[in-house]
Amino acid sequence: MTDDPALVPAIGDTVRDTHHNRLGIVTDRLGPRLRLRPLTGGRAWEANPEDTEPLSAPEALRARLAEVNARSRKPRQNG
Repeated sequence: MTDDPALVPAIGDTVRDTHHNRLGIVTDRLGPRLRLRPLTGGRAWEANPEDTEPLSAPEALRARLAEVNARSRKPRQNG
């Protein structure tokens, strides 16, 4: 693990978790690990900082749009 704080994603950064092959937003630091949540909400998970890589602004926008579009194609549930 890196000791350089400049290489650790900050809270609010959009990252790719290469270990879990998922995209997420950093919401917290839990000791040496990061807490991530999916771009459009949902269940959070933990990742090691060395298993994450930052997304560029265009990559993050494309990913968010893809998730929103996928969600909009699902039938709505009344409840």
